[in-house]
Amino acid sequence: MLERREKAREKVIYAGIAHADDSVRSTSCVVRNISDNGARLEFERNACIPREPIRLTIARKGRSFLTRIIWWRDNFVGVAFSPESQFELPGSDLARRLRRSEKKKRELQRRIKELIGED
Repeated sequence: MLERREKAREKVIYAGIAHADDSVRSTSCVVRNISDNGARLEFERNACIPREPIRLTIARKGRSFLTRIIWWRDNFVGVAFSPESQFELPGSDLARRLRRSEKKKRELQRRIKELIGED
């Protein structure tokens, strides 16, 4: 078989989420192989796969891609990434939320002391 890809794909097993253009519908998938330019996705047999461009989110890689479907066979789909639409997923904001929560806790404790007269 003639290889038409510019870059070789790395075999992987990543969980992915395919979002339709309207971002309301989403379908889980498995990323079977990936390169800088595209990926091979596997969906469940009865999954409703959007035929328009999809946004593929791969949490393990911390990335999201706008993709266009290149080929489709049974429940496997080959997609190409749009280079201008790749972006990093935001990192965990747990530390920021914890600091905000601690600050709010101190404010509430101070207010409680005020109300019960323990200044």
